[in-house]
Amino acid sequence: MNFLRGVMGGQSAGPQHTEAETIQKLCDRVASSTLLDDRRNAVRALKSLSKKYRLEVGIQAMEHLIHVLQTDRSDSEIIGYALDTLYNIISNDEEEEVDDVEEENSTRQSEDLGSQFTEIFIKQQENVTLLLSLLEEFDFHVRWPGVKLLTSLLKQLGPQVQQIILVSPMGVSRLMDLLADSREVIRNDGVLLLQALTRSNGAIQKIVAFENAFERLLDIITEEGNSDGGIVVEDCLILLQNLLKNNNSNQNFFKEGSYIQRMKPWFDVGDENSGWSAQKVTNLHVMLQLVRVLVSPTNPPGATSSCQKAMFQCGLLQQLCTILMATGVPADILTETINTVSEVIRGYQVNQDYFASVNAPSNPPRPAIVVLLMSMVNERQPFVLRCAVLYCFQCFLYKNQKGQGEIVSTLLPSTIDATGNSVSAGQLLCGGLFSTDSLSNWCAAVALAHALQENATQKEQLLRVQLATSIGNPPVSLLQQCTNILSQGDKIDRRGSKIQTRVGLLMLLCTWLSNCPIAVTHFLHNSANVPFLTGQIAENLGEEEQLVQGLCALLLGISIYFNDNSLESYMKEKLKQLIEKRIGKENFIEKLGFISKHELYSRASQKPQPNFPSPEYMIFDHEFTKLVKELEGVITKAIYKSSEEDKKEEEVKKTLEQHDSIVTHYKNMIREQDLQLEELKQQISTLKCQNEQLQTAVTQQVSQIQQHKDQYNLLKVQLGKDNPHQGSYSDATQMNGIQPEEVGRLREEIEELKSNQELLQSQLAEKDSLIENLKSSQASPGTNEQSSATASAQDSEQIAELKQELATLKSQLNSQSVEITKLQTEKQELLQKTETFKPAPVPGESEAVAAAKTTDVEGRLSALLQETKELKNEIKALSEERAAIKEQLDASNSTIAILQNEKNKLEVDVTDSKKEQDDLLVLLADQDQKIFSLKNKLKELGHPVEEEDELESGDQDDEEDEDEDNGKDQGPI
Repeated sequence: MNFLRGVMGGQSAGPQHTEAETIQKLCDRVASSTLLDDRRNAVRALKSLSKKYRLEVGIQAMEHLIHVLQTDRSDSEIIGYALDTLYNIISNDEEEEVDDVEEENSTRQSEDLGSQFTEIFIKQQENVTLLLSLLEEFDFHVRWPGVKLLTSLLKQLGPQVQQIILVSPMGVSRLMDLLADSREVIRNDGVLLLQALTRSNGAIQKIVAFENAFERLLDIITEEGNSDGGIVVEDCLILLQNLLKNNNSNQNFFKEGSYIQRMKPWFDVGDENSGWSAQKVTNLHVMLQLVRVLVSPTNPPGATSSCQKAMFQCGLLQQLCTILMATGVPADILTETINTVSEVIRGYQVNQDYFASVNAPSNPPRPAIVVLLMSMVNERQPFVLRCAVLYCFQCFLYKNQKGQGEIVSTLLPSTIDATGNSVSAGQLLCGGLFSTDSLSNWCAAVALAHALQENATQKEQLLRVQLATSIGNPPVSLLQQCTNILSQGDKIDRRGSKIQTRVGLLMLLCTWLSNCPIAVTHFLHNSANVPFLTGQIAENLGEEEQLVQGLCALLLGISIYFNDNSLESYMKEKLKQLIEKRIGKENFIEKLGFISKHELYSRASQKPQPNFPSPEYMIFDHEFTKLVKELEGVITKAIYKSSEEDKKEEEVKKTLEQHDSIVTHYKNMIREQDLQLEELKQQISTLKCQNEQLQTAVTQQVSQIQQHKDQYNLLKVQLGKDNPHQGSYSDATQMNGIQPEEVGRLREEIEELKSNQELLQSQLAEKDSLIENLKSSQASPGTNEQSSATASAQDSEQIAELKQELATLKSQLNSQSVEITKLQTEKQELLQKTETFKPAPVPGESEAVAAAKTTDVEGRLSALLQETKELKNEIKALSEERAAIKEQLDASNSTIAILQNEKNKLEVDVTDSKKEQDDLLVLLADQDQKIFSLKNKLKELGHPVEEEDELESGDQDDEEDEDEDNGKDQGPI
């Protein structure tokens, strides 16, 4: 022990001991000491040496430290020291300041050491599983270093550690519990751990998402203040990005869980333009990127559109547009907001319509599209901002024929504002197209091309646009003006790239003329266009001009392929002959291939967003690369086809068109006949049903008529025609004979009701005894939480059974009351029949006989009345018993409520005690830290300080005092 104090006090155990020997002796002490205090002090000494002598401690002590983690789980202090030591060995954190060269070398060496020690540690997968089990410990000195160690392992060898955690039972679930830790430092480091865990692993990302990660992370972001929060918000957002990016399952789960709605408060930046701290800018930047992850063009179309719909419905798009039009927003946030709005509206008609209605807060109000286009064609604006505006305009027009029509209509003569008070989107595009800034030319040409994309109607409408070039000269069409600027080439002095303007105009013309024979005719009508194109293609120009030659070849090929031969001087065959004479077919095809072979072509074809590092890279548009890929093959075939093949192809096309029209006609006829057949089938089925119903009614009526006939014949036979008085007397006698049978049946039913009543009373007695038992158990509550919980569970089961049985009793009482009512009605009917069929006096019969009959009838009536009274009494008794049962049910319900309140109070007490224990643990940890810092200060000031083990063992026997004296003789502390 004294040797260890000497090492910790500054390696004063003697100059003969080197660091390696010291570490070796400490490792031996860890391995061989039987006392826990000795092992703990040795591990503490190894921890203090592990940063400076990382290699030596790692080589000699790692196995012993892992053994400590396995065997000394009961002592949290030694576990914490062991975890800290392993972290120092494996982590690559460098704290000392060194020169650049030395820093680079040391960083490289530390990375190698970290990966090597990590590989040694995870070679036995049980070590990672052991570490995961240690993270379940609530002790701060165990959980926090465990989190840091596992994070470091993931940073060193992420995929291997991820695989071990993935196959470990409940491995990911244990780590998710870190987000619920009440200590912020553990929670925040837990977020960093999950960042490293979820990086590039879809399986773990799904497990983490379904472990309620979205809910917890969004709660943390809200608690920390959304975009105004600190670095914790940024860490949570990065973790959300890991979970959602390129993971369609998690994106769908995020949308279905209504978490998109919780993103709206992130962008509530308020009206104040001050307070844009660096952290807030970073947070908002990551938040915008997270929105873009959900609506990225690379996602499945259905998933993207559903997220776009949710963002509009919850007001998120409206919030983003507010930031877009706000003043004082930092430039990078504004740029990223424009890109985010672009992808939220891309291809979704409802969002595109809303964006078209957004106005900037200016006087007079201007549409947001116009304000953005002003920035795009303004060469003073930052390049990234102009690219973002172009992307936004492209997304607004993507699959939006209505928006395309609105943009083109602003250029048509009938819609141009004659007063000149307001500028339109079309006028801004034309201004940019013909300005002296090459970047504005390119952006305006690409934007106008997107207004014509896959829209033949707008291509024809744009041919009507006329431009006034100068005073006194007649107006020129937009198509003609584009070709004029193209033919002038480098004669006009422009700022920027030499070929950017021509490439932009050629892309616009190719998009305009493709799939539009009328536009091709207008283009060929200008006799200077074809010679210009052939001259450009035929020349042998430098490498920079080869792209322009390829685009000229594409434009000429479009003029051939989509030519309707309406101009005799520029028919398909004549243009092909011209190419063969002036250029050569092989040379033409070679020049055409220059486009797809250009180094920037493949870059533009990857993503729709125009993302360029600098203006000179801004050459190709994404949609144009699709057009090139589509037309390159068909133009090559068209060039090599002969005139006869063209004629045959046209004839085949006409035949196919005629065939298609005939097929369409017959399809329409068959569709109409199918509809008529369906209607007829429905009518037939309706008529069949009616026929069956009528036949059934006729059968019933026939049977009823037969029954009436039989009854009539029977009555006719019974009454007879000879003695009508005798017949009436026999009827009365027959009626009186029926009454005793009815009374007997009533008595049997009364007896049955009495037996049921007795059964109910016995059941009620049993329930009363159960309720008394419950009350007695309530009067004597358990002494501990477990017994009360068990009793409450049993009470709840018994109460549930009571409720069920009481419901059964209620149903039985209701059925009995119905039967009693039925018996009363039958009794009234019997009385009426008795009054109706009183025997009439028969002539010649004696008065004594008549009086006897009358007395008999009156006796029977009195008996019926008595039985009726008894029935009423029984009904009254049953109703009273029913009321008593209801009172007992209410009493049992109150008993349930009382027991439930007691259970809730016990649970609240347990929760409060747990919180108090947590607070005490945190206070103790803080106090330990303060004591340790004070000791260090005292040591620095030269005062002797006793170790913790000496303070704790101050009251022990004299043997420890003698050992301490011997230690002082050996060397200073």
